[in-house]
Amino acid sequence: MKVQFASQPDTAIRLQARLVDKGSLPADLEPVVRAGAEAARFTGKTGQVFESFVERGGAVVRLALVGAGDPADAGRLAALERAGAALAAKYRASGEKRLALDLSGGVTAPDQAVAVLLGLRLRGWRHDAYRTALPDEQKATLEETVVTGAPEGTEAAWAVEACIAEGVEFTKRLVTEPANVIYPESFVAACQEKFAGTGAELTVLDEAAMRALGMGALLGVAQGSARPPRILAIRWNGGPAGEKPVAFVGKGVTFDTGGISIKPAAGMEDMKWDMGGAGAVAGAMLALVLRKARANVVGVCGLVENMPDGNAQRPGDVVTTMSGKTVEVINTDAEGRLVLCDALTWTQKTFEPTTIVDLATLTGAILISLGHEHAGMFTNNDDLAAKLDAAGKATGDTLWRFPLGPAYDKMIESPIADMKNVGPRYGGSITAAQFLQRYIENGTPWAHLDIAGTVWTDKPGATWERGASGFGVRLLDRFVRDTCEG
Repeated sequence: MKVQFASQPDTAIRLQARLVDKGSLPADLEPVVRAGAEAARFTGKTGQVFESFVERGGAVVRLALVGAGDPADAGRLAALERAGAALAAKYRASGEKRLALDLSGGVTAPDQAVAVLLGLRLRGWRHDAYRTALPDEQKATLEETVVTGAPEGTEAAWAVEACIAEGVEFTKRLVTEPANVIYPESFVAACQEKFAGTGAELTVLDEAAMRALGMGALLGVAQGSARPPRILAIRWNGGPAGEKPVAFVGKGVTFDTGGISIKPAAGMEDMKWDMGGAGAVAGAMLALVLRKARANVVGVCGLVENMPDGNAQRPGDVVTTMSGKTVEVINTDAEGRLVLCDALTWTQKTFEPTTIVDLATLTGAILISLGHEHAGMFTNNDDLAAKLDAAGKATGDTLWRFPLGPAYDKMIESPIADMKNVGPRYGGSITAAQFLQRYIENGTPWAHLDIAGTVWTDKPGATWERGASGFGVRLLDRFVRDTCEG
């Protein structure tokens, strides 16, 4: 959705909207609008929308009042995001192409104004490319918002925040596309197109390069698929020359059947989003690159498809990882950690990062623990945990920390190899994280985010339609802002 700024309201736009704080109906409302709002029990609660039609200058105006909540609440920015999102949800398919949004009565600072606009844009995104028979009344129509009454500095602030929105939208598209459209090679192609001309450096490893590097774990997952694997690195050097980067590493299993340990048929179509970690890394890197972040950051995506053909990896196979460690593959459906361990080793040897954060739709067990409300966080560093937690709370991509420890590490010991790829039934998310921790070298601060419950939802959220949420993009961007840019 396009956002423009104007000094005066455009009276030719039929759909006009105003923010209303809780309990503060504007004094200049037409009497019929005020009476209607009161009759409808509109109080300005966060996300409430009241619609009325009035005649102004001989034309009928479609007037929307949207609740911005209590301005004294600590969660003011989140409330304003929800207010903007509520407008998008109501009017995206309203038949209106343009929205005139008056911010003069509801916001006092640029960060408040851009919160409204971010919520509006994020909630307005929908992937309709394959919906060829939508009735006219269900088709998305809203294309542009013209903003007036914004505080000084809002336009410049929005120029930055719009980059975040583009990153989130890119992640949503990657995660939403079916597996016959997004697979390792096409994921790379989509990124090459998106990052062209941005100044980012893209590196791609093909199967031969990975084999030469000894990535037996990642290649073991990929060997059952006709789609060849790829590793994609997106590097942005926006910080001091020569300074080591922060690294984000994403699991990119573009479709996961479970391999020989095949999943039940019911719900398997959801496994197109098993590349949500890689999608989040790509979207976060796009946001950082577009806004010219003053930091050195690299995003690495391990991209494979996990299929059960005659060449597929078998339960009981032993693979040698790039690190030299060996893994007994007990369950071929615990493939994400096999992809990530080689991606983590390559990232450390190639870029020598100061900090590593990996994101992965790694375990179903995390949904049992946290549902769809938080992602699980596992880390070897308390300071990193605190910074990621703060970034999550600031953006709404919330995290919940889990323990790591030697007792859990013993659960993945193998009688014939250095480790096995799964532990017992209990503590599955923790033992998966313990597996990954074995590949972190030299005590590098590292965090693993298990995002299996947050990248895709069956009901709309505050700023997303049912489906891909874009989880992780804003979290990583905020982490970079707070810890790398000062």
